[in-house]
Amino acid sequence: MMDLFNSWLVQSPIAHRGLHDNTCPENSLSAFANAINEGYPIELDVQIISDGTIIVFHDESLSRLTDNDGYVKFLTKSDLEILTLNNSKEKIPTLEEVLKFVDGRVPLLIEIKNSNKVGELEKGVIELLKNYKGDYAVQSFNPFVLEYFYKHAPNILRGQLAGYMKDTNLSFFKRFALKRMLLNKKISHPDFISYEAKHLPNRFIRKYKKLPLLAWTVQSQTEYLRVVKYCDNVIFENFEPLI
Repeated sequence: MMDLFNSWLVQSPIAHRGLHDNTCPENSLSAFANAINEGYPIELDVQIISDGTIIVFHDESLSRLTDNDGYVKFLTKSDLEILTLNNSKEKIPTLEEVLKFVDGRVPLLIEIKNSNKVGELEKGVIELLKNYKGDYAVQSFNPFVLEYFYKHAPNILRGQLAGYMKDTNLSFFKRFALKRMLLNKKISHPDFISYEAKHLPNRFIRKYKKLPLLAWTVQSQTEYLRVVKYCDNVIFENFEPLI
């Protein structure tokens, strides 16, 4: 069994949605190229659109990152040729395109964005990763997403995303469960934990000290120096950690 405490998961800080800036949008090929050039593993987000294509994009709405409005889930693959990401010529990439582009040069931490019925997206991700030669892991806030991977692709490393989730529209029960990771043992069976950095340390993670702990999303060197004492690695954004 792999010793995750000596694996890529903890060896180098992980670039949140790539190493993005004002000219290289988040979750774009240029942001991923920047991360590769600096040797950082890449965290990215995937979701499924109406024709079954799996894209790399974070939000449910197009409005923040494109000049268009509307919901991402209604897109088709042909729409991706028309849309550009803000302040750039970059387009929304598919997961297939990203895998070909990265080509194992750095590890990938793939967040599965799915608050709906589990199955189609997860199956598609597994299929795309089947012949991928690089290092990778998946993570999700949704314990049932991780349960799907546990049952259908147990060889893929799984991370439970968790936190206090105060700035979300999740129900009280979901926030309560994620804060305490109540479904870890019976449902998600994670190999590692990704926990909200601003709420570390806390009593809920202590019982999982046998699993690597990542802190998300660290936004400054000051925050990095505070939180690095309590975790095994960080997912960072808007700065580069001085280790």
